[in-house]
Amino acid sequence: MAEYVVEFGRDGGRVESDGRLDAPAFHRNHEPLWAALERHLAGCTGNVVELGSGTGQHVVYFARHTPGLIWWPSDLNQRHLKSIEAWRVHSGLKNIRSPLRIDLTDPDWCPEMKSGQGPSSLAALFCANVIHIAPWSVAEGLFAGAGRYLRADGKLFLYGPFKRGGKHIALSNAVFDTSLREGNPDWGVRDIADVEALARGVGLRLVDTMDMPANNLTLVFAR
Repeated sequence: MAEYVVEFGRDGGRVESDGRLDAPAFHRNHEPLWAALERHLAGCTGNVVELGSGTGQHVVYFARHTPGLIWWPSDLNQRHLKSIEAWRVHSGLKNIRSPLRIDLTDPDWCPEMKSGQGPSSLAALFCANVIHIAPWSVAEGLFAGAGRYLRADGKLFLYGPFKRGGKHIALSNAVFDTSLREGNPDWGVRDIADVEALARGVGLRLVDTMDMPANNLTLVFAR
């Protein structure tokens, strides 16, 4: 079960009376993230699961821009789940469902994905800033579920820092990677080649790589 570098609400950030948390990263990256998603999701319909929704702010922003998509946020941390639900209610948006408690170390993710109470035949999966702050088993479980739950034309969007060919793309990423591994040797910035290998194992391939601010990337996988 993954732990967190930052648990929102215990990092000195603002907490609203209804449990809504605020992530500084949201204010920095929500617009470039949406620009990346829009290239592939414009005009799409169906279900989208966000894996590791954190505070829940991103899913609200994305849902406002995609009325044809039903968004299913998720997280493992109970404080985050409360914040996600509070942001969902506060938004008033009808195309956001209550959050699922997903543990990515379980290839099935959560009971709802198997029972029919959760979404099926997913149009997309979105996961930001997760696999480098978790053991590799989280990445393995993420792709196992992606291979199982994405529909034939579905796509997986994976955002965060990555290495290319075993090398960091920026000095700041190398420093970040060192700090992660010193804190937990099972964490660290992942190499694109290793992530691609997981994708191939479940019938997915890398179809797009988008440069993002702050030396991050968005990787897009499809069947």
